[in-house]
Amino acid sequence: MVTSEQRRRQLAREKYERQAERRAEAQKKARQRNAIIGGSLAVVLIAAGGAWAGGLFDSDPKKQESAQAAPSAPAPTPVKVKGCTPPAEGKPNGKQWKTEPAMSLDTKANYTAVLKTSCGDVTVALDAAKAPKTVNSFAFLSNEQYFDHVKCHRLTTQGIYVLQCGDPTGTGSGGPGYQFPDENLTGATYPAGTLAMANAGPGTNGSQFFLVYKDTQLPPNYTPFGKITGGLDVLENIAAGGVKGGKGDGAPNANVVLNAVTTTKS
Repeated sequence: MVTSEQRRRQLAREKYERQAERRAEAQKKARQRNAIIGGSLAVVLIAAGGAWAGGLFDSDPKKQESAQAAPSAPAPTPVKVKGCTPPAEGKPNGKQWKTEPAMSLDTKANYTAVLKTSCGDVTVALDAAKAPKTVNSFAFLSNEQYFDHVKCHRLTTQGIYVLQCGDPTGTGSGGPGYQFPDENLTGATYPAGTLAMANAGPGTNGSQFFLVYKDTQLPPNYTPFGKITGGLDVLENIAAGGVKGGKGDGAPNANVVLNAVTTTKS
């Protein structure tokens, strides 16, 4: 016969085991969250197979500590890129929102974005019909002057050919505070002239985007939402200026800043 004391001990042991299981599950979920590079960040996974390219966005704290402890290399000599001028005075406003903007888009209308950069203007026809949430967010952010004075922080010139912009921190880790789902991925391709969203995994779109200046092979994981109709030569010129340090992936030599971004309906 089980005594009351034995029963009490059994119940206490079962309670302890349940608590231990819950703690283990919570730790597992925490590790999974941490694996998504900052969770709310929007950075392009543009290396083959979705791997990080050249460690540019490596989030391993041990590697970061090692890099901080190592002697810093001398800064690369600035390279002046023809056609680029000093950016307009001002700083990104860095506004943040808790939720994506309410839908105010007319999916039957035509929308045009103009990116006035310090290296020339780029005009894009936005695809409101196939990527309504994306275009709605882009239009909202541009109307909030969110992109103004934001530096295009990443250029790739080997294997994939894109210029990445839209992060007000200029580090590849910033965003507007909200995320929204992917769109227009079925059969998505990325030929020269494509405007697409950067992300850190499914459903993590924010403010970062990339402009394709040469046909690029990528998995259909990044929402295409526009086609460049003017200024492809501007991107080609930026790419010709190369990447700092002579690498194939990193900050562009050209000081590319979005002086102003506007989205208009026609």
